[in-house]
Amino acid sequence: MQTTNRQVNSNYDNSTKTSRIATVHRTTGETDVQVTINLDGRGTCTAATGIPFLDHMLHQIASHGLIDIDVQAKGDWEIDDHHTNEDVGITLGQAFNQALGDRKGIVRFGNFRAPLDEALVEVTLDFSGRPHLSYGLQIPTQRVGTYDTQLVREFFVAIVNHSQMTLHIRQLDGINSHHIIEATFKAFARATQMAVEIDPRRAGVIPSSKGVL
Repeated sequence: MQTTNRQVNSNYDNSTKTSRIATVHRTTGETDVQVTINLDGRGTCTAATGIPFLDHMLHQIASHGLIDIDVQAKGDWEIDDHHTNEDVGITLGQAFNQALGDRKGIVRFGNFRAPLDEALVEVTLDFSGRPHLSYGLQIPTQRVGTYDTQLVREFFVAIVNHSQMTLHIRQLDGINSHHIIEATFKAFARATQMAVEIDPRRAGVIPSSKGVL
């Protein structure tokens, strides 16, 4: 399969206060996905993936992470949602990686527990440059509407590998599939917001004792 990526980024510059914006356009024989993010946004979202539940979850990342997100995707939906779901995760992960650049000045770590009615999910993450996913969701049903709940893990695998983050997801409570998944995306959004914030005490400095991530 041939894959092409076109990436444009404008990383945070403490001297000029420019926004951290990235656009990634990824095309394969199965999908055509374009993602634009602004890490210093206000939480606006435009999502047209052809997968309504995934669009709903992308809105959660934008709104609760205060990240502007625009996702436009075309995929082989006649087969199933798997390729589009995964490739949106890949492209969003690449956009995060491009927008963060060398990660100078960021807090780097984030942690949040999000409740949604009976569901409670904790997300802890580190923009470490070392991809790792520890996934602890137990979703009781195979589908939410038409969305295959196995695709939640596939989405986070994709975003982790291509944003180069360490991500731990823990389900502390919950019996409703929709609530569990939505609480996960909300917790991910808030943890991400914490991690990508600029720490004014080390603006312009890579947040690692090694001096590199």
